[in-house]
Amino acid sequence: MMGTKAFTLVSAVERELLMGDKERVSIECVECCGKNLYVGTNDCSIHHFLLEEQSLPAGTATFTATKQLHRHLGLRKPVSELRAASALHRLLVLCDCSISLVHMLSLEPVPSGARIKGAVALALNENPVSGDPFCVEVCTISVKRRTIQVFLVYEDRVQIVREVSTPEQPLAVAVDGHFLCLALTTQYIILNYSTGAAQDLFPYCSEEKRPIVKRIGRQEFLLAGPGGLGMFATVAGISRRAPVHWSENVIGAAVCFPYVLALDDAFITVHSMLDQQQKQTLPFKEGHILQDFEGRVIVATSKGVYILVPLPLEKQIQDLLASHRVEEALVLAKGARRNIPKEKFQGMYRRILQQAGFIRFAHLQFPEAKELFRSGQLDVRELISLCPFLLPTSSSFARSHPPLHEYADLNQLAQGDQEKAAQCKRFLMSYLDEVRGTEAVRSYREDVDTALLKLYAEAGHASLLGLLAGENACLLADSAAWLEKHKRYFALGLLYHHNNQDAAAVQLWVSIVNGELDDPTRADLYDHVVDFLTRSRDPELVWQHADWALQKSEEVGVQLFTKRPLEEQQTSFSPDHVLSRLKKYPSALVRYLEHLVMDRNLQREEYHTRLALLYLDAVLQRTPGAEVTETQAKLRRLLQTSDLYRVHFLMERVRGADLPMERAILHGKLEEHEQALRTLALELRDFAAAEDYCAWRSAGREPAYRRRLFHTLLALYLGPGPSAPAAAPAPGPAELTVAAVDLLNRHAAEFDAAQVLQLLPGSWSVQLLCPFLTGAVRDSTHARRTAQVALGLATAENLIYQHDQVRVKRSSFRLSDKQLCQVCRRPFCEPVFVRYPTGDLVHTHCAASRHSNPSAPRPGTRT
Repeated sequence: MMGTKAFTLVSAVERELLMGDKERVSIECVECCGKNLYVGTNDCSIHHFLLEEQSLPAGTATFTATKQLHRHLGLRKPVSELRAASALHRLLVLCDCSISLVHMLSLEPVPSGARIKGAVALALNENPVSGDPFCVEVCTISVKRRTIQVFLVYEDRVQIVREVSTPEQPLAVAVDGHFLCLALTTQYIILNYSTGAAQDLFPYCSEEKRPIVKRIGRQEFLLAGPGGLGMFATVAGISRRAPVHWSENVIGAAVCFPYVLALDDAFITVHSMLDQQQKQTLPFKEGHILQDFEGRVIVATSKGVYILVPLPLEKQIQDLLASHRVEEALVLAKGARRNIPKEKFQGMYRRILQQAGFIRFAHLQFPEAKELFRSGQLDVRELISLCPFLLPTSSSFARSHPPLHEYADLNQLAQGDQEKAAQCKRFLMSYLDEVRGTEAVRSYREDVDTALLKLYAEAGHASLLGLLAGENACLLADSAAWLEKHKRYFALGLLYHHNNQDAAAVQLWVSIVNGELDDPTRADLYDHVVDFLTRSRDPELVWQHADWALQKSEEVGVQLFTKRPLEEQQTSFSPDHVLSRLKKYPSALVRYLEHLVMDRNLQREEYHTRLALLYLDAVLQRTPGAEVTETQAKLRRLLQTSDLYRVHFLMERVRGADLPMERAILHGKLEEHEQALRTLALELRDFAAAEDYCAWRSAGREPAYRRRLFHTLLALYLGPGPSAPAAAPAPGPAELTVAAVDLLNRHAAEFDAAQVLQLLPGSWSVQLLCPFLTGAVRDSTHARRTAQVALGLATAENLIYQHDQVRVKRSSFRLSDKQLCQVCRRPFCEPVFVRYPTGDLVHTHCAASRHSNPSAPRPGTRT
């Protein structure tokens, strides 16, 4: 992947400045230390230049080189290598297999003439192990075959530390601590010169290509591997990075994090250490030197020196983002962490994430965009501001400067594609819903909730009601106008309610129910209004709309009073006040009285009587002879269960009506049992109801009362007395006989058998009354045997008592004035005492006080 501009090639030392008219002079090596640039040439000379850097607005730089000194070393060999030891103010010069020390500024040799002889290559240990700040560690490839030498170099002397043999002739070396990375004739190895341990890396052919060994960091090296690969290797012999692909004929390499630069005979290529992709290619012919010096990359031909100036990483990242190369930009941004102060990096990285998120958003890659927005801690109002009019008019938000994206609004982003705009809005709705409850948006939640409301309203989204029904921070003025614009009137009512404007909310909903406003959001809106008023703590609001609710539906409207909290039903909505208001609504009045009598169980005569009268009026309006209605069933149940209504008053109303069952119940309430039973058994011919009447009126009463009721009913069956009314023909003798037999057989236990047998006609057979007689005999036998058992138990208990008495009387004991009472511990003064079965003797008055005071001492159980 190409197209990233990471470096700019800038001339540092022109040919004329370096060598003037000397055509045969060529550059052999370079060294840079701070502003000091040293150039070694083939005529055994060292040139010292002072580099001045000037930054340009575009992020690049120019360099001006000022020549300081030129020193000829007095030999006829080229200067092979230069290495600066800034801590010693010395320059190490390799020329003619000898390393000499010269002063960095004057280029004069050290007076002692100290030098290292017999070296063909050298490397400085940038991770020294000696611990001496006044020396540098130098590793050399010796002219001796297969030998590496390690030296300590001081200001005016050198000291050999170690001489190490290698398996093959070394061709290139780099050093880190005790570890040497060596390019041998056929392979690369890692050698620990302290322990002698060696680790093979991979083979290569030195005859086909030039080896490259370069330390790029602590315990890590870059090597020119086979197949045109730049291989990374640690001192442990492993690679923590994937290799970079460069050309087969690379002659030099350098590292400027996060890039690896490679030089061949025609180009300089730039590769990322983060994703291993080639990012840039710069044409550069006749180059033969590529080195990095403390972050500065220098490349040279035989005639000139150039500097590869890296563009600021932030600008590189912005260029990638401008090209919508998000992944590369993020990889580069992460890699920049090590070169930028923490706080500055965090701010820069957050902004990059936000920019990347907008790029993903514009490409409809919403999951990726959301993750980037979250990681980048985006102020979500940046997103909201893309949609015109979503932010409330009172919002103080201003977009980030410089901007995070290139779009004025969503219309420009969508370029007229309505579906794309709709997808963006749906994502925005989802994202706002996720973040609205987080701590990050707490300071501007009004903006977020108001924008979300507008999106929901515009899209007709079902979540609009959930937003308004829950805790929210929607601004009333903006939100109300928007909801009204999109005809979301029910939601507008919820907004009014959330802002404590319940009267406005109810009036709005009432208008919808009445058809004055069109909003089909809720088909059960009337029920919702009634429920809302039921839960309202504003009595004035409830009374204001009570008539409207009752006119729409008395059965539902009455819930305004029946479903209220009990404490309110006793204060603002007292029963008397409500009853006076419900006079115009008969169905609601009945339901409310049922609530008072049955649900709340209020024990007030007027409520019970009034409810019974309303039931009675409704029953009297029915067609004569019709089936029993629900209201009539309710009337009968109330007459049976309640003891608070005015019985005589209701009897007057019932007496002339065709309501025999109700009349019988009222006779029962007046203890007029014979009339009640006559009505049920003889007038209605409902024998089962007559039996139920006996059970109902005798429930909880003594057995004699119950028996009297059943005997009364039996007497009616056996001798009906006065004839039934003409409208209801009396049952015939056979029918009454059957009813009497069934009564006796089903309720044998309720009758006195002896009395019944005296009443029964002599013509009845024993077989007809078999169940009754069987039950009567069984009950009589059971009673007799039970009495016998009780008598036997009493007799046995009496015998036991008599035996104990005799046993006690037969035993003797002595009583004297020296004996003490076991309760009061005083002597007996007279021969009057109480003796317990345990043999303890107590005064009679002590025994009496013991029984009246259970906490007194208890010597035993009294006999």
